[in-house]
Amino acid sequence: MLAVATVGFLLCFWAWALLAPLGPTLRDELRLTSVQQSLVVAVPVIVGSLGRIPVGALTDRVGARRMFPLVAGLTVLPVLYLGHLADSLAEVVVGGLFLGLGGTAFAVGVPFVNAWYPPDRRGLALGIFGIGTGGTALSSFTTVQLADSVGPSFPFDLVAGLLAVYAVAACLLLRDKPGRAVPAGSLLARTTATLRMPATVQLAFLYAVAFGGFVAFSVYLPTYLANAYDLGRSDAALRTAGFVVLAVAMRPVGGWLCDRLNPVPVLVASYSAVAALALLASFELTLVPFATIAFLGMAAALGAGSGAVFAQVAHLVPAEQVGSVTGVVGAAGGLGGFFPPLVMGTIYGAARDYSWGFILLAATAALAALAVRRQSR
Repeated sequence: MLAVATVGFLLCFWAWALLAPLGPTLRDELRLTSVQQSLVVAVPVIVGSLGRIPVGALTDRVGARRMFPLVAGLTVLPVLYLGHLADSLAEVVVGGLFLGLGGTAFAVGVPFVNAWYPPDRRGLALGIFGIGTGGTALSSFTTVQLADSVGPSFPFDLVAGLLAVYAVAACLLLRDKPGRAVPAGSLLARTTATLRMPATVQLAFLYAVAFGGFVAFSVYLPTYLANAYDLGRSDAALRTAGFVVLAVAMRPVGGWLCDRLNPVPVLVASYSAVAALALLASFELTLVPFATIAFLGMAAALGAGSGAVFAQVAHLVPAEQVGSVTGVVGAAGGLGGFFPPLVMGTIYGAARDYSWGFILLAATAALAALAVRRQSR
């Protein structure tokens, strides 16, 4: 069940991230400004994030066996639309709105995996499921290369075909855990109750910083590297893929450390590292070695922090509410990834410099570390 859920999450995230590596291409083809380019790659993020709230609550009620095939199957439609029909800024933005559906798969998988594992193994299990965020790395590695070598629509056709196959396979293979807790009450009442939980607010902020930072870099790093270091689009996409791979690999490590130790020290260490390395990046030193060290270090810290947050969810939240809480926390994480690309694009458009964007990240990460320490006392 963990393997099937992880594959589905990976494919949905691959679809969700298809536009990001094509940012420089879309900029040239559609003659976009820096802010418009940032908007194109950020729209799927915000829609996929907000959509996690109802999708997580629905998963609590009807189960992942129904929701995973539904999300995967519906995501096929915007993927094909973007690959074959969208050829203006407005059409790409509309396609991106519906492409955001792929990002909601996260809120389906977390409660599903959580139900199958005992408390002392949930951190690692949820971290392994989080490897599905590597779909963004697949997109970074393959989208530009396949578009150049085969055709501009081929990456979209490939992902749409894989999603369709998965939707059928998930119908046949996925099983919700027998006797899983099913919440009572309406969707609105359960969502309202979830938002009132103190743990939800705290976890949402922490995930907005950790996963939001990961998403922001995964979608905007190609543009940043092209503007700040004059890299070609393929080189920038491959370096971004390396960032994503390291962050994804560290996610189960963060969960495993929480199983062995406690989420609090893992979270404090992760956010402190992000703060220090973001300050280093703000100086915009040479790409090798300084910027490379800064970005790879942030990738590792953001990945471990993301895994630690959901290990904390498994500790603090009753099983029948995990989907609802995951939806809200996941939405916060995605929203945390929506605003930084817009901020970075605006700062660069105004000052031709990115330093203040990294300083803001450093301050936010430091605040998160302090919040974790205060809550633990």
